[in-house]
Amino acid sequence: MKNSFRVKRLAFQIIQELPHSWTNNQYKELLEVMEYSDISEISTEDLEEMCLMSLNDFEPEEAAKIVLQYVFSNRLKNGQILNLSNEMLEEKMWEEYADLSMHEEFFNVNQLLYRAFGGQFPNPEAVKFQVSIKTNENKGISIFDDSPEATLIRLLVAGMPKNTLIFRLFEEQVVGTEFTDAKDIIWQLKTEKISENELVFDIISSSYWFQDFKYVDAFEAETHNNEI
Repeated sequence: MKNSFRVKRLAFQIIQELPHSWTNNQYKELLEVMEYSDISEISTEDLEEMCLMSLNDFEPEEAAKIVLQYVFSNRLKNGQILNLSNEMLEEKMWEEYADLSMHEEFFNVNQLLYRAFGGQFPNPEAVKFQVSIKTNENKGISIFDDSPEATLIRLLVAGMPKNTLIFRLFEEQVVGTEFTDAKDIIWQLKTEKISENELVFDIISSSYWFQDFKYVDAFEAETHNNEI
């Protein structure tokens, strides 16, 4: 079943760092991996800076290996981590790695290394934007109750150019009834219910997927959810 909506972009910005991407506890654990002494003496305010400085004591490839091992030790083999630690100096793994479920974490890894090495790694760019979704249909917004990422992406794609990347790569899932990759395309999603017929979504994703949306103002389109 398809529902019709009026969509309006409320805000759009490029960001280099995701909210809450690294915690103080993670900085401590990374410092421990790098065998930093007297971690307990580092103030909370200095943990981030000390972690960046400690990473900079290594060669870029070795620092990448350390962070990749910390983040992906249970999902990547040592040989994969070694290869990626070299490839990351040139490649945007948060866009190019085959497993989309790891893209957000690759972005966070690259962001940390980019800051530690003054830009020797690719410049990380994500997008943060807000959209209003309205409908005249009674309880029409309930279509977003299940699989909201899939339903939302289908709607947003309808407002972007027909050659936009998401549609070109995932056309079958966009027009079909099972969009398994949607949750990995949208990294972070917050929903606010304004009324019975209006929602506001705060979306964070890679600019790789949604760079075209910055040119969108308002439009009307249909969407549908996944089959349950």
